[in-house]
Amino acid sequence: MKRIILRSASPRRKELLEQAGYKFLIDPSDVDESIDENKTPLENVKRLGLLKAIHHQEIYPNDILLGCDTIVVFQNKIYGKPKDEQDAYQMLKSLSGQKHQVMSGVGIAYKEHIFSFACISNVYFKELTDKEIWDYIRTKECFGKAGSYAIQGIGRSLIEKYEGSLNNIIGLPVEEVTEIIGEINAMED
Repeated sequence: MKRIILRSASPRRKELLEQAGYKFLIDPSDVDESIDENKTPLENVKRLGLLKAIHHQEIYPNDILLGCDTIVVFQNKIYGKPKDEQDAYQMLKSLSGQKHQVMSGVGIAYKEHIFSFACISNVYFKELTDKEIWDYIRTKECFGKAGSYAIQGIGRSLIEKYEGSLNNIIGLPVEEVTEIIGEINAMED
């Protein structure tokens, strides 16, 4: 079994990989996460996931490097992590009663082998009152989360339904990652 290096400080990604039974080291990539306005949200998230994986790849020449970036997209606009309560309110208010996408771009690198893909899930928000939005913001769970919510926490109460991978919405499409890591582990060195 080849060693895995998770290039992310996300506690959610760490938890998802642990739940999948992986042992790994964590060494977050320090890459510029600026959005390229000339690219689509999907192109941006794929690029960032791969950049995180291959950043300083030479430090880990014989390890599997796993990078991921997750964004929330509504009406072709990327919703990142909220800057403050007002920003969280604006995001949640616009998502209220609407469908949006959660996109994760994943990069996996092993020696000269590079894998890059994106996973997309749809999330449908309930129609939310201002009181419900502010009650949720006061929990502070919205901070540090793309789109200002966490489906795996209290934020689940904001959601009517979702389509696609729940793990992707949480922050790492584990099913697809497991498949690629299996292919890499089967490779002869």
